[in-house]
Amino acid sequence: MRADREGAVRRPLLKVSGLRKRYGAIQAVGGVDFEVFPGEIFGVIGPNGSGKTTLFNSMLGQITADEGRIELNGEDVTRLGPLALNRKGVGRTFQTLQVFGKMTVRDNLLVAAQEHHGSMLGRMFAPGDCGLGARADALIDRFRMRHVADKKAGELSYGQQKLVDIAMAFMSEPALVLLDEPCAGVNPSLVGGIGSLLKDLNRNPAAARRSSFVVIEHNMDFVMDLCHRVMVMVEGTVMAIGTPDEIRSNKRVLDAYLGS
Repeated sequence: MRADREGAVRRPLLKVSGLRKRYGAIQAVGGVDFEVFPGEIFGVIGPNGSGKTTLFNSMLGQITADEGRIELNGEDVTRLGPLALNRKGVGRTFQTLQVFGKMTVRDNLLVAAQEHHGSMLGRMFAPGDCGLGARADALIDRFRMRHVADKKAGELSYGQQKLVDIAMAFMSEPALVLLDEPCAGVNPSLVGGIGSLLKDLNRNPAAARRSSFVVIEHNMDFVMDLCHRVMVMVEGTVMAIGTPDEIRSNKRVLDAYLGS
C-alpha cells in the first residue's frame, strides 16, 4: 500500500513478493519484492544476467517461479498462463519482434486482440474484424501509422515494425503492459518518439483508466526520462528502488552498474 499526495491509501496494481527462480546451481531471481501502482511507469534495469528477463517471464506465466507470489489488483495470479493474464488486463512486448510479416499493419493489430475478445461463438458471428476495427484504426492514428496501415508489416523498416509490435500490445486495452526492451535495435532518432508515445498512452485522458507500464531497457537516458520509479537488479536481487534522481545519486548503483 502507498499513500498519494492527498493521503489516501492506494492499492498496488501489481505486487511481486519473494519471487525466486533457480536453474540448477544458478540463482536467476533471488527473492524479488516490488509494487507497481495504477498509472505508474516502472523501470527495471541491470546488467546482462541480472535476472530481468527471468523476472518478466515469471510475471507473465511463461515460466513458473520456484517461490513467491504475484498479485494483480489483489488477486493471486502466480500460476496463471499468458492467455489468462492477458484476459485479466496484462499485455506485453518481446525483445524480438512478434509481428506477422505477410499481414498488413491493420490486420496485425486485429489478430493481436481477436483471441482475447469475447467467446468463440461470438467471434464466429461477428463482423470480419470481430468489431475491433475502430479500436485498431484509433491505435493506428495514435501511433501515426495511417500511411502504412495497409502495407505488409514485413515491408516496413525495423523501427516501424517495432511500433506495430508495441501497438499490438495495446489492442486488448490492458491495465498493465510489460515492455521488454522497446528501444532495442531502434534507430536513435526514433527512441525519443517511442518515449513520447508511451508517455502519451500512460496519461491518455480519453481512456477509462491510465495504463501502467513495467519497462526493461538498457538505454539509460530513455529509462530515466520515461519512468516514475526505477528498480535496479544485480545478480538476481534488488539493489535499489527509487525515482530516477534517487537512482542517479545512489552510490551503490553508481559503483555497481551506472559508473561514477
